[in-house]
Amino acid sequence: MRSISAIPWRRAGDRRGWLRGAPPPRWVRILPIFLLLIVGIVTLVSPQPLNIGFLLGAIPPLAVLSYGPAATAVLGALVIGLQHTRVFHLDQPGSADLLTISFVALLSVFVSYVRSHRDAQLDLERTVAEAAQNALAPPLPEQVGPVHCTGLYRAAQRGTLVGGDFFDVRKSPGGVRAVMGDVQGHGLSAVATVASLLGAFREAVLDQADLPSVAARMDRRLVVDSTEERRPELFATAVLLEFTPDARTVRIIVCGSPPPLLLQDGKATEVQVTPGTPLGLGLSPGGTYDEVALPLGRDDRVFLASDGIWEARDTDGTFYPLVDRLPQLAVEDPTRTAENVWADLVRHCGTVRDDATMLLLAPEPGGDG
Repeated sequence: MRSISAIPWRRAGDRRGWLRGAPPPRWVRILPIFLLLIVGIVTLVSPQPLNIGFLLGAIPPLAVLSYGPAATAVLGALVIGLQHTRVFHLDQPGSADLLTISFVALLSVFVSYVRSHRDAQLDLERTVAEAAQNALAPPLPEQVGPVHCTGLYRAAQRGTLVGGDFFDVRKSPGGVRAVMGDVQGHGLSAVATVASLLGAFREAVLDQADLPSVAARMDRRLVVDSTEERRPELFATAVLLEFTPDARTVRIIVCGSPPPLLLQDGKATEVQVTPGTPLGLGLSPGGTYDEVALPLGRDDRVFLASDGIWEARDTDGTFYPLVDRLPQLAVEDPTRTAENVWADLVRHCGTVRDDATMLLLAPEPGGDG
């Protein structure tokens, strides 16, 4: 079995464009220098004076997008120098034109100074936020016991690393336990609920005897949170799995979530398990969840997908055919499998508006526990 790399959440979450806070592309950085050179060259080679000096006024503001105050000041000085140099014949600018360009250059230096300090503060805050969110939900290890793990997460809210979906894989005294869930809402408003659920799961993994008891612990956590926060509508759906120490069997319970898919012999099959009630409603005590046990072969894989994938639709309202597409998208490297599914989902839907999460678990029966 090849080692399966986990797909970092950092990579999944950062989808900012340069107009939304990401660094500007190279062409934006080159543009003010390119414009300065073009104006200078064209005026030098032209036999007649050209009335294009007004273009120089755009260079300092363009520099603000990419450069700090020092570089912006240098470009502003070059612009003023170009206006003063008679050899360029920039239509003999008057004092008013030179004063305007000088004022624009000086103002651009000030704006660049403010932008640079603001960007530095935002970068610091983003670094702190990434550290906090990765502490809450760190990237999956490549392997937990005899189970190889790959997770992929795409947050609906741009710039966030954690939203309404979550997953985790942990080693327990009885084997390897995994969870994937979806809390009510998405984005930053759901982070506190995700933190509570993951904390309850990680604690329950160590001291609860079976999966229904783990689900009951998570359910109680949400019920308590709902009471304290006066949010009676707080709930979450989830799938919980437990691989035996030899990874030859997996036990599964479903709490209001779509069932897992079993990738076996080139086919994808929905696991037939009766879904229980979602977590947080306080309606299902630990013993009432239906639990199924599936035997596993060496090449079998368990694929979990969130509602954001199962319920994704194209412009005609057609649901994404995950069960039909998955066998063709699955390759030997499960990391690429997850990326293939995401790319195919985007092609089908155009825009995915909900949190989209995948968890691919590849047991190695007979491997080290």
